[in-house]
Amino acid sequence: MAESHSLEADYVIVGGGTAGLVLASRLSEDPSKTVVVLEAGKNMIDDPRVRIPGLWTTLMGSEADWQLESVPQQAALGNRVIKMTQAKLLGGGSGINGQAFIAATREGIDAWSKLGATGWTWEILHDYYKKSYTLQLPDPATREHIGVSWIDDRNHGSSGPLKISFPATIQNPLARAWVDTFQKIGRGISADPFSGSSIGGYSNMAAVDGEAKTRSYAATEYGLPAMQRPGVHIVTEALVHRILFDPPDQTGVTATGVEAVVQGQMLTVKATKEVIVTAGALNTPKILELSGIGNETILAQHNIPVVVHNSNVGENLQDHLMTGISFETVDGVPTADPLLRQEPEAMQAAVKMHAEHNAGPMTIGGVQSSAYMPVQDYHGIKKQGSMREHMDRFLSNPTGRDQAIRDILAQPDSPTCSMFMFLAQANLHENGKSFVGHDHLPGNYFSLGLIQSMPFSRGSVHISSANPEDQQTVDPCFFSHPLDQDIMARNLMDVERMHRHEPLAQYVKPNGRRNHPDAFLTDLESAKKYLRDTATTTYHPSGTAAMLPLESGGVVDDSLRVYGTTNVRVCDASIMPLIPAANIMTTVYAVAERTADIIKSGL
Repeated sequence: MAESHSLEADYVIVGGGTAGLVLASRLSEDPSKTVVVLEAGKNMIDDPRVRIPGLWTTLMGSEADWQLESVPQQAALGNRVIKMTQAKLLGGGSGINGQAFIAATREGIDAWSKLGATGWTWEILHDYYKKSYTLQLPDPATREHIGVSWIDDRNHGSSGPLKISFPATIQNPLARAWVDTFQKIGRGISADPFSGSSIGGYSNMAAVDGEAKTRSYAATEYGLPAMQRPGVHIVTEALVHRILFDPPDQTGVTATGVEAVVQGQMLTVKATKEVIVTAGALNTPKILELSGIGNETILAQHNIPVVVHNSNVGENLQDHLMTGISFETVDGVPTADPLLRQEPEAMQAAVKMHAEHNAGPMTIGGVQSSAYMPVQDYHGIKKQGSMREHMDRFLSNPTGRDQAIRDILAQPDSPTCSMFMFLAQANLHENGKSFVGHDHLPGNYFSLGLIQSMPFSRGSVHISSANPEDQQTVDPCFFSHPLDQDIMARNLMDVERMHRHEPLAQYVKPNGRRNHPDAFLTDLESAKKYLRDTATTTYHPSGTAAMLPLESGGVVDDSLRVYGTTNVRVCDASIMPLIPAANIMTTVYAVAERTADIIKSGL
């Protein structure tokens, strides 16, 4: 392999994803600072699969996906191998996901500080959520139809780079039916979700430019402006092999740069100030371990010299499981099913509507309707006692993070799940396939989905060899804690009941099909079986380089500096001590915005 010339910058950012491009943009606002970003994937800003919201599922399994897989999961998930889609393109997860822009919960973020991440509270992070985006409101008639009177301007951004809109349209009756159904069961939205405290059904926001109807993500809104600055150099298709270090001294080890392969040549990028790893929760531990930062036993297995021994690296992996039930709709209700079946006429019409009128099904990504929900019908919990008492039957001497989750879920009306509606069928019984599957039934469907909020189960991710091109070993340990399956099964029974409530019920075809014969849930055991057969990742891995005290499982301190180093930081979902209660993208943006300020302040 030929040696190419080296680059040099104040800040070398490893990973041009959601967090990495926020940092590149914010740090380069000072014209005296230089930044190099190294991204393993391609720049796909002009690719229609990325730009057009409705084409997001076509990116799964493509060149924009690392195509990672879990090890076989335990019996509670039928020993299935789960496809762990992870973005491999400029913009990271914000360029490949379903664009849902969902708030975290106040209690979930405040738990970070209680666990030892000093200063990381909802009150402090709230302004950084707002800093990342500008909310675009629809016209008054659409606002009324999709029920967004809950919006409180104090909770939303008005001048941030991202353009955030509401994907639900006045043409589709299901968006209104979702909101009205939750109101009828006494679970209408209780407050603006971005206040940090809300329960109930609502029409959610999405990272879609409301005018252009294109994806609004880190590459377009943070990356493009940064690229125009002379001090910023973004290198794509650059596979980082390792961080380079000076010999250690009494203050720790100091990174001097990184080595990466670009177009078959080894490139050395020198860092005069910091190396910042922003490669995501499944790739950041890999880079740390390849660089000699990790569990000395694992490093020794692969003959990697130990730079900093820390057995916490790659541990504490958390992710949300999800599932869903699809119901055939009455005739005349538009859904995305013809597009999933790739029916030529429907595809041509949808592409034409998007190109000529910025309208139609291509303008909508994953979901447009969501709800934070507690367990509605306790199915025996109320007879036996409180939710706390029920959890304690599964928890023996809970400490640390288990205690924090228990304390949150035990609060009255604390959400144990996030429900959502997806306007197409979801063929989850196709083992190993994506959420939407491939063998699509005839007819039109809507799916009622379910995402865990704060699972107790934790897994790990570690290198499988010293070769940077080899995939890491990912074991999420889904359902390894029995309380996760118990709570999710109870939430799933609540989801099952939703289709019987008006006005949603009027859109369910009488005696219509479901996505699978087993999708008829009658009791808790049938719900657990359905989860065993269908539950899959939401692609929200986090926690593998946790911001915690070292003795509590930490990898980085509360300034996100890696323990044992003087100038290596991590900034992505891996630093989260507890996974947020739903989709993690908004929190990744907020964490990156705050980290930029921390670095600028010299901490």
